[in-house]
Formats: sequence, structure tokens, C-alpha cells
Amino acid sequence: MNATTSFDYQVSRLGFLSVIVVIATSVVAMFLPLDAPGAYTAEHADRVVWLSANREAFIAGWVNQIAAMLSLSGAFFAIAWRISDNNPLRAILATMVVLMSVMAFIIPKFTAVWTIPALADAINAGATGAEMADSLLLLLNVSIPFSLYTSFDYLGFWLYSVFALLVAGPLYGQAMSTKIAAVCLGVFGALYQVLLFALFVRVIAPVDINAYFLTSSLLLVIAIVAMMFNFKASMALRENVGSLPAS
Repeated sequence: MNATTSFDYQVSRLGFLSVIVVIATSVVAMFLPLDAPGAYTAEHADRVVWLSANREAFIAGWVNQIAAMLSLSGAFFAIAWRISDNNPLRAILATMVVLMSVMAFIIPKFTAVWTIPALADAINAGATGAEMADSLLLLLNVSIPFSLYTSFDYLGFWLYSVFALLVAGPLYGQAMSTKIAAVCLGVFGALYQVLLFALFVRVIAPVDINAYFLTSSLLLVIAIVAMMFNFKASMALRENVGSLPAS
């Protein structure tokens, strides 16, 4: 197996395993809380009490989200590599966009793991800086779609939509898996821009932001599940090529 074939195999394997982890973390996410009960409508004081009482579960839930995000980024990197043969410029741009999305997502998610539980503890204990912690916790509400915290999340999803628009065309190929993935990515990329415009002109109310934007992101899951079969087929092909005797 030569260097190019070996690297292609490694990237396909990365993509395949990344999708498996995304699916696994999605299942785990159903059993871990990401915010206090009531989320959007929960009172601030109730959220503070809940965060202190459920500190470990809250942290575990957001660590799981970090794993899901990094795995999804790995799958996207493998998709970008898949189009590099016929459109290397788009592949490079798509990879850069994925890297920027990792930075956009890791900031709020790490904040949820590190800062938010500490703020809740400081408020409950009445420790030094409790008043400042109370103000910061309001800004870092993980459920209100227009908080400082969620702004980073939606920036990350917007970067995903740019990635989707970059790879959708070149990805559309002969295999059914790439066609399904390309269509899902293209629809997500275009739909996200439409939703963003609708939000800017006030067609979408703030209370409905999560419902519209997060529901559209399900197309990303369909796309990477479809690509999982393509990654697996590519791995098998490279293994067969590597097993052939040198001529």
C-alpha cells in the first residue's frame, strides 16, 4: 500500500469511526442533561440551584457534546478529503471552515464544563464575586437562543452551513451514498441561509430559533450516516489494493 493509498485509507477510517462516535454520543445525550428542567422558561434562581445539585451530570452532558462535535468535525474533514481529487480548492476551503467551526463550538462547550458550574457554586455559597457570577451566568444561559453563550453555537452551525455549500456540488457522484449526502448537505447549507435571513427580518421569533435552526441540523446527521457507508467501501477498496502483489 503506497503513501497516497495509505493516507486515503486512514482518512476514510477516521470518517467511518467519527460517524460511529457521533451516533454513540447522540444516544448518550438522551440520558444526560444539558440544562435545568424547563430550559428556556426556567427561572434563573431555579437554574442556579439545579446546576449545583446536578453538577456532575451537567458536566458529563457537555463533555459528551464536545466529543460529538469533534467527531462530527472528523467526519467533515473526511468528506473534504473525498472531494480533494476533483476540486482541491473547495476541499482546502472546506477544511479551513471546519477548523473555524471547531473554535466556535469549543469556546461555549468548554465554558459549560468549566465556568458555568463554578459560577453556580459561587452564587450558592455566597462567595467572593457571587454578584458578578450571577450576572455572568445570565449571559451564559445555555438555552436562551440569543444569549452570549448560544451566539457562539449558532456561529458554529453557520460555519457548518458554509462547509455544506462548499462540498455539496463536488461530492455529488456516482455512488448513492454520496448523492444522498450531497443533497442533504446542499439543502442544509441553503436552508440555514434562508433561516438566518428570516431571523434578521424578524419572520422567526426569538422563542422559535432553536426549533427552526436545530431541526434543520438533522440533515447533517443523515448526510454523515450516508457517508459512513461510502467510507467503509473506500476502506475495503484500499485494503484490496494493498493486498495485491506488486507487479
